[in-house]
This record gives sequence, C-alpha cells and structure tokens, in this order.
Amino acid sequence: MNPYQHTTLTGEFDPLVAATALARAGLHDRHVVYERGPQWCYAGGALGELVLDAEGLRVRWGGEESVEPLGERPLAQVAAALGRLPISDWNVYGWAAFELSYLVRRRIEVPSGTPLLHLIVPRTEVRLRADRILVRAAEQASAERVREVVETARPEPDATPTPVPVDAYGAEMYQKAVAVAVDDIRRGELQKVIISRPVPIAGAVDIPATYLHGRRRNTPARSFLLDLGGWKAMGFSPETVVEVDATGAVSTQPLAGTRAHGLGAERDARLREQLLTDAKEIYEHAISVKLGHEELLTVCDEDSVAVSDFMSVKPRGSVQHLGSRVVGRLAPDRTAWDALEALFPAITASGIPKEPAYERIARLEPSPRGLYSGAVLTASSDGSMDAALVLRALYEKDGHAWLRAGAGIVADSVPARELEETREKLSSVAPHVIAAAPADRP
Repeated sequence: MNPYQHTTLTGEFDPLVAATALARAGLHDRHVVYERGPQWCYAGGALGELVLDAEGLRVRWGGEESVEPLGERPLAQVAAALGRLPISDWNVYGWAAFELSYLVRRRIEVPSGTPLLHLIVPRTEVRLRADRILVRAAEQASAERVREVVETARPEPDATPTPVPVDAYGAEMYQKAVAVAVDDIRRGELQKVIISRPVPIAGAVDIPATYLHGRRRNTPARSFLLDLGGWKAMGFSPETVVEVDATGAVSTQPLAGTRAHGLGAERDARLREQLLTDAKEIYEHAISVKLGHEELLTVCDEDSVAVSDFMSVKPRGSVQHLGSRVVGRLAPDRTAWDALEALFPAITASGIPKEPAYERIARLEPSPRGLYSGAVLTASSDGSMDAALVLRALYEKDGHAWLRAGAGIVADSVPARELEETREKLSSVAPHVIAAAPADRP
C-alpha cells in the first residue's frame, strides 16, 4: 500500500524559510524539520507512530495500537516493526534520547514510561530545495495547504534576540564534577567522559524564529526543528552519529577537540593552529576515532572499514573542532539499525569506554539528558538512515526551556578550561534566542 499523492512545485525557493514557515503554520499536531545538505525535509502528522520505552515498543497504525514486550535487542525490534508496516516506500522521522543507550546496553535503569525513541511515518512529507519542492501527502487538502504556505513564505524580519547568559549558571558544580571525572580517569577507570551542564532560559521562546535566526549564523553538519512526543527543540548539529545509504555504505563523523571560532580571521587562524598542535586535544580526538573504527568493525565487512578523513578542522558556528570520518560497508546480515545500535550514543557525547562513562554521566550531571546528545534521525524502507547528533540545541518540555553543553574530559583536563569550552559551545545558540511575542506565551 502507498497512500501518498505526489505533487511537484518548481520555482525559486528559500528552503530554510519555507521549512520554517511549514513548521510555524500549524498544519499538523506534530512535525520534524531536518536539514541535510541542500535539502530540507518537513514531516508532519502521523500515519503511523513507534514509541520505545523501558516497558516495550508501541506501534500505532490506522487507529489501532499494539504493544510488544522489550526483547534483548530493542533497535532490532524497531527495524522488524517497521518492516511489518502496511505501507511501501516509507520514510520515518523522529528522535532518540541519550538514555536509549542505557536501555540498549542494559547498564543503568531507565524509569518506566519514559519515551526513549519516537518515530513517525508522516501524513505529509515535503522535500525542499532551492529550485523545486516535492510533496507526498495522504490527503490532497494537505498538499494544497503546503502549496499555499511555501508559495507565500517570505523571510521574516530579523528579530532582535534576547541572548541567554551562559557564564555563571552551574559553573561551580560543573567544575567540581569535572575534577571528580579527572580523578577517575587518572585512576585508570576510564579514558574519557563528556560532562555537561544545562542552562535554563527565563521566559517563553519563539522556537521557529530562533531556528531561522540561528541557522543563518551557524555552519552545521545538519539542523533540525521539531515538535514531537512532548519535546520542542531546534538545533545545529555539528556531526552525524551514523549515515547509511541504500547500498549499505556506512559512515560516522566523530568531532572531538575544540577551540572558539568567529572571533576574526586572524584569531580564528591562531586558535586553529593551537587546536592542531595541542596534545590533549589530539589525544582526545584520536581515541574517539579509534573507538569509532572498532564499533564499525562490529557491523561491517572487516576489509571495508577505514578512516577516510583524519583530523580536519571543521568550523561549527561559535567553535571549531577536529573532525574525522570513519567509513565501511555493512555486512550482508546487518542493517542501518544495527549500525545505529553499534554507534549510539556518539562517542564524542558519551565517553571511552562507553559503559563506565554512562555511570559517571548519570552520577555527576544534575539531570537526565533527554534529547541532549541523543539523535534526530530519518530512515527509509530502502535501508538508508541519517542520524544527527543533538548538540548546539535549544530544548523545551513541560513549559520549561533550556540550553545544554558539555566538554570531553581526559586525564589532562583542567576544570576551568572545560567550563570555558561549554561557554564557547553554548554561544552557537545562546546569542540567537528569540523571545516569544506576548500573544504567543502560555
């Protein structure tokens, strides 16, 4: 079964503006916007829905719901459930919380009823490029509404942001947590752990306007804007957790090692040279690439796994990172969901080894991470998947909004420097936050 009607619009479009307009228009009760290269995708509404938590996998389709008890490999269950959907040529969009890793690895107990993975098969899917827009809609009326929105979308006036202060909140607690982690690392209990801190935002936020304003001033690998499963969020992802194409080619993109960026050409260049010669940063990066290589070996043909790019400098908004890419080809009996299981959560947002890093994160951080350092992802019936690491983002849940950032802690880490690194990363989003207009506030 394929319930979609297809429409193609041609002309000149600003995909960022049009995708943001679709998210703002209220066409659907849930949506995901996902930018990958020259294309933005808007997924709205839900023909079907899959929600994974500690108690099982809920699958909703056509007004009916089934619940499967949790098995030994939850992501394999998700893949099997998608394969049973009564639809051909499906695409799914959604998110995975960081704590999904606790469930997959069976290391730390996750509270029951806490969604860890939420996917939708959209009622309406729109793929936006500068010269054309492709619409797949289950109802013709939805296609017409999409046409109206994108053809009338105009750049919003550049609103005046209300910058979020990121210097002081939680600073002392964060440095103490870093010091504890350094002691654990020097005792040989692990090699690296990412410790993060949240920064609350006072007042209501216009999330689509913040996305539009901030995206114009950032250089992400991916970006996203979503309202799904109780979460509203937007972000400028610096790297991907996993990329898989329909032929089984797979890659991951670890970024580790950080300096500030956007301070002027001369200073940026000087900091770039520091980054490329700093022993602590190079070590942190190299061990991340090594683990990514080892993780791909578990799901790929051994001879296919290689480092295709090593220690390039990637500018990402307010920071620049050391970046590498590890590639491979999935073994014949493996899928994109196996690759996600092997690589999630990203090394660069968890630690090495991952299991003891989880324990430090749960103990030393002030609150569960949720979407922070999880993934926003899309996957398709042809076997492809693209999953962006959720960093440089703004989060809203239960009426509260916040930012969050972390730093990679190794034996040579200095708490004050790691705190400064969180400030540098927060500055990819904090200066661009747009307050909600009074009429839009709850």
